[in-house]
Amino acid sequence: MPLDLSPLWISLKTSLLATFITFFFGIAAAYWMLGYRGKGKSLIEGIFVAPLILPPTVVGFLLLILFGKNGPLGKLMEPLGLSVVFTWYGAAIAATVVAFPLMYKTALGAFEQIDSNLLRVARTLGAKESTIFWRISLPLAVPGILAATILAFARALGEFGATLMLAGNIPGQTQTIPMAIYFAVEGGAMNEAWFWAVAIIAISLSGIIAVNYWQEKQDKRRGQGRAGDAGDAGGAGDAGGARDAGGENTVPFLGRPTYHSSDSGLFVDIEKQLPGFHLKVSFSADAQPLGLLGGSGAGKSMILRCIAGIETPTSGRIVLNGRVLFDSQQGINLPPRDRRIGFLVQNYALFPHMTVAQNILFGLPKGLSNTAIRQLLKTQLTTVQLEGLAERYPHQLSGGQQQRVALARALASQPEALLLDEPFSALDTHLRSQLEQQMVGTLANYEGVTLFVTHNMEEAYRVCPNLLVLEKGKAVHYGTKYEIFEHPATVSVAQLTGCKNFSRAVAVTSQQVKAIDWDCTLRVMEPMPNTLSNVGIRAHHLMISNDPHQENTFECWLVRTSETPHRMTLFLKLHHPSSNPNDYHLQAEVFKEKWANLKDQPMPWYVHLDPLRLILMQ
Repeated sequence: MPLDLSPLWISLKTSLLATFITFFFGIAAAYWMLGYRGKGKSLIEGIFVAPLILPPTVVGFLLLILFGKNGPLGKLMEPLGLSVVFTWYGAAIAATVVAFPLMYKTALGAFEQIDSNLLRVARTLGAKESTIFWRISLPLAVPGILAATILAFARALGEFGATLMLAGNIPGQTQTIPMAIYFAVEGGAMNEAWFWAVAIIAISLSGIIAVNYWQEKQDKRRGQGRAGDAGDAGGAGDAGGARDAGGENTVPFLGRPTYHSSDSGLFVDIEKQLPGFHLKVSFSADAQPLGLLGGSGAGKSMILRCIAGIETPTSGRIVLNGRVLFDSQQGINLPPRDRRIGFLVQNYALFPHMTVAQNILFGLPKGLSNTAIRQLLKTQLTTVQLEGLAERYPHQLSGGQQQRVALARALASQPEALLLDEPFSALDTHLRSQLEQQMVGTLANYEGVTLFVTHNMEEAYRVCPNLLVLEKGKAVHYGTKYEIFEHPATVSVAQLTGCKNFSRAVAVTSQQVKAIDWDCTLRVMEPMPNTLSNVGIRAHHLMISNDPHQENTFECWLVRTSETPHRMTLFLKLHHPSSNPNDYHLQAEVFKEKWANLKDQPMPWYVHLDPLRLILMQ
């Protein structure tokens, strides 16, 4: 053991000071760069990580040029009688510079791992950016930041080249442990070198082991929470959901919106230009839920994000209850926190580090008394049938319970509009049906505007009286669900509403069309559109007839079948037998009871296309 232990104390104070400085600057730089979209981002990123790439001696040389007597910072400090060259402060500066990239990159990675939906939802709940940082981003990034801190400390503790260039090797003043090791080896004092090597390894590893142990304890605690709640994950909450399925216990609205104008309702007229995609829609919505129906990439979720203020349209106008949320001509673009929008995203985006109670109360306005908050929370939990679960965390809840917490949170702040982005997509079929009934009950009592995004046409039909059908960013049909399902305007709309049988068509008379792909002439009852393109009929509207002389009735042969639990889909070929399994004209759906009587009948059969059921499209 060496007689002079000063390298230990010098190393500890320089590395601790460097870690302290990099902790704050690294987190600040990482969070700033996370949201930075300006010019020169790559250059700034390169400067931040350069000390990690450059040889330490080069870094030290640059610091010496910067802080030396003739350097810009050296000249500024000279009148004050200050100098960092060949002082322990210089060693701390060198350690700070080389440790900063590790702190910055690791913290940036921790922030990037946070689900962006959490931040979006927080903004729609009225949170300021500072609140989002302190209550969501920073707590969720703590494991990564803690790891970054230990890495930065270890790097600062082991710094040699840059420190030697800027602070030198002055025993008792600037000689750190790495220098003591180097010069001990150079002087042949191997025992002393071994002592310092073991010391620095022990200090570095102890920090890393402590962090790993803490993280393992946290993971174990979460795992025990999941295991402890696995048995009742579908219990208290989902048992209530089963009662909802009967229609007697639906969830009422959790609060009444306060409108700012007599002009109630939502008006949207926006365009959003993206690479390879152009959104252009115009519609209005009132107290009746409006369903946005369309396939993937149709622009449904983008519309919700524009209304919520998460995305900014290229041009247009959005007005809610007389309040202008966005107007490109007037330069108005309210931030999400001021729009009074409740947003329920697909994965619910519950804050994982907050309890059920903290999640629900997150968006409440300031100034409420503790008594009012407690009473509100109790009412909310009772309403969504989650009594007794206020102190649980999201990972301790089932999918259905999480969905109800998210809905309660979205409505607790009394929004003027509720945006639901495929709220049932993460649930199994049974639970989806139960919660859908809850949602219908909730929306029936909600007096605000509701937009419901889905790609499931049956779901849209059950939940929403009115529908807006979207395709490639454009509205292709807008009306009541009855109008859209009975009289879809185009083939794409008909396909979205579940129609499976189409043929190109030309008008023969005002009440007759030629179905080109089916090779037959059909009598129709719908008014003939100006630009007829197709005729269609739904699979469950086709009938197998015993009367071959009935109008719109044709010989057919069964090509193949497809089975579901309750129905059979029959693939039929008109006029003559099929040559292969994919050679068919029509799909007919029949219940299995009907199929049991039909399957043994000899061919040909006769299929009837009811004139009242034929759909004419343009």
